[in-house]
Amino acid sequence: MLNRLFPLAFLCLANTLFAQSFYEPASLQEIKLTFFQTNWDTKLDSLKAIDNGDYLLAKSVEINGQLFDSVGVKYKGNSSYNANNAKNPLHIELNFVKKGQNYKGVKDIKLGNGFSDPTFVREPLSYEIARKYMDAPRANHAKVWMNGTYWGLYGNVESINKQFLQQHFYTNGNRSFFKCNPEDFGGPGTGGNYPDLVYSSADSAFYFTKYDIQSDYGWAELLQLMETLKNNPNSAANILDVDRALWMLAFNNVLVNLDSYTGAFAQNYYLYHDKNDRWLSTVWDLNMSFGAFPLLSTNQTLTLTQMKQMDPLAQSTNSNRPLIKQLLANPTWKRMYLAHLKTILLENFASESAYKDRALELQAVIDAAVQADTKKFYSYANFQTNVTSTITTGGGGPFSTIPGIADLMNARHSFLIANANITPVAPSITNISGSGINNFAVTAQVQNATTVTLAWRADTSNVFQKTAMFDDGQHQDGAAGDGIFGASFVLTDPTGQYYIYAENAQAGTFSPARAEHEFYLATPDLPNLGEVVINEFMADNETGELDEAGENEDWLELYNNTNSPISLFGLYLSDDNTNRNKWGFPANVSIPAKGFLIVWLDNDDLQGSFHANFKLSAGGETLFLSDGASLVLDEITFGQQLPDVTFGRYPNGTGGFTFMPPTFNAINSLTINTSEPYSDAYLSAFPNPCSGVFRLRSNNPLGILRVLNYLGQVAYSEDFGSETEAVLHLENLLAGLYFIQTENAVARVVKQ
Repeated sequence: MLNRLFPLAFLCLANTLFAQSFYEPASLQEIKLTFFQTNWDTKLDSLKAIDNGDYLLAKSVEINGQLFDSVGVKYKGNSSYNANNAKNPLHIELNFVKKGQNYKGVKDIKLGNGFSDPTFVREPLSYEIARKYMDAPRANHAKVWMNGTYWGLYGNVESINKQFLQQHFYTNGNRSFFKCNPEDFGGPGTGGNYPDLVYSSADSAFYFTKYDIQSDYGWAELLQLMETLKNNPNSAANILDVDRALWMLAFNNVLVNLDSYTGAFAQNYYLYHDKNDRWLSTVWDLNMSFGAFPLLSTNQTLTLTQMKQMDPLAQSTNSNRPLIKQLLANPTWKRMYLAHLKTILLENFASESAYKDRALELQAVIDAAVQADTKKFYSYANFQTNVTSTITTGGGGPFSTIPGIADLMNARHSFLIANANITPVAPSITNISGSGINNFAVTAQVQNATTVTLAWRADTSNVFQKTAMFDDGQHQDGAAGDGIFGASFVLTDPTGQYYIYAENAQAGTFSPARAEHEFYLATPDLPNLGEVVINEFMADNETGELDEAGENEDWLELYNNTNSPISLFGLYLSDDNTNRNKWGFPANVSIPAKGFLIVWLDNDDLQGSFHANFKLSAGGETLFLSDGASLVLDEITFGQQLPDVTFGRYPNGTGGFTFMPPTFNAINSLTINTSEPYSDAYLSAFPNPCSGVFRLRSNNPLGILRVLNYLGQVAYSEDFGSETEAVLHLENLLAGLYFIQTENAVARVVKQ
């Protein structure tokens, strides 16, 4: 079976596309703030000095031509903020007064001032790389005006807030949540209360100044994480998404992003405690990546050469960085970390053009805005050269030298790729295959490995479970010792996911290389086209079949055209082409050979396993039987339906669709197998079927009578006035099913 590779972002970010244009790197935003005061800058500085998180009420903000009134504005940032700056980073709260006010779904707007980044693109470029391997914000740029004056170019970075948590972590966002920045941190060289995850006290008050809590509770859970890292680190995976943390640490190391947990102040990351009771880490604040922050510790400022040659295991012996030291002390996690580091290195920095050209593309979007910015920290010449070349600014000190991105990363790639931690040969994983229905078997060709592990989970909201893969001829792996490893797991959801990890004593490798962030889909074996079909349905059930609750509901009948039972696991029904996975069949459900299966389309899936979460429209729509994505096994578009009349295939299972008398859970037929007149509530026609001469009898005057064919088209009409009995001549019509319709009743007849 073909394995489909899916990034986690594809599954959990589909619902964020509404805001895509606001963070699209090729799109330069325009934000115009209007304050009530002329001394708004002094007001904002005063609020920042108090630092209670208070906002200044602004008269309005205009975003790309759309006006919002009564918004909140405050200065943000630590190192990047200074009351003497010509421009400071901003936080705009659109729903400060008017709850729910948003721009394309965005309520929080975070704007950086370009501090320590002459290129203006360190942040969007770094986040773009990070999103390949982990959930991370999106970023671009905005031109900002203050009270009608152009104030300069700002970085526009997606906020990590409740909305971000809901979009990425399958949560309501109400669980424990920390911004790991000290509340009293005043910038480089000050403070000391670092959010380093060091466990020093059982009293949560000890940590209040170290971490900025963003939720109503969470200290007990955070202390549990710190205590576990200190005293029982090998069980950290029970309460921490270790893989996500390893990706973050590997990213910080490769990109020399030291204004982070890896660097001097152990900050600029978020922690969220998810529904699985695990902490999820998210990287934040990347304007000083690519070596713009040179402090590995408070007493160690790295030179440019030292940054180029920074140890891939930096901080792994530092007890004040337990997230690094304790995770990398575990041999398997260390090999996983190095595999992630190597993936980031090879995918982004093996060729200078891969990242340099992208940086220049991002700069081209903002070039004119940078030239016009009179408040920027660096010259336009610095902007042009710092992507390639290292620059030195006046004033001296550790931040006066800012590495050229290419200057740093070309040398860093050369150093890391030859480093003794990176050079060991990892196993190879090829020819991956997965198949099965409920018991899903995975095989792969693996070489140079001592252990091979299959990781799997039901869907993205769950935790990956691990099971060993074997080459023993007993795990659907072929012959023993042939290099093909196999394992299986119970597939409980058609959105199942898996990846493979293999290691030897020196190195490990993942397939796909970006796992766990990317994975293979464990797609159940599905029927071939034509094997299971939509056979019949009723969209206007007034007096027909009753469901278990005694209700007349819409229903659909599937038919198995084969001589063997077929599992329906992994299949979906829908009436919406943009949402084909609207209702999925339960696990362990199959349709018998040459058999039928009824699904009630009543938008009442709580009534049972075969009650779908949508209804049919009697006015017409489209029905889909599919795998929920690209494979459509059957579909039917239909028009106006008639009461108590079905639309089904004739001949049964293979023919085209036509109106017919209901054959609920039975072979479709155009005839009514009775010698008695077929009678609706008010109208009967007999003999039925016949060659064309029908006797009609009604409880009401027949009036204007119409005869409709199976497509709903009028084939014949006649006015019988006040008569309640009449003879209807239809000899000239083609053989088939017809509907005789009066003002109050309908009868189904078959003309032979």
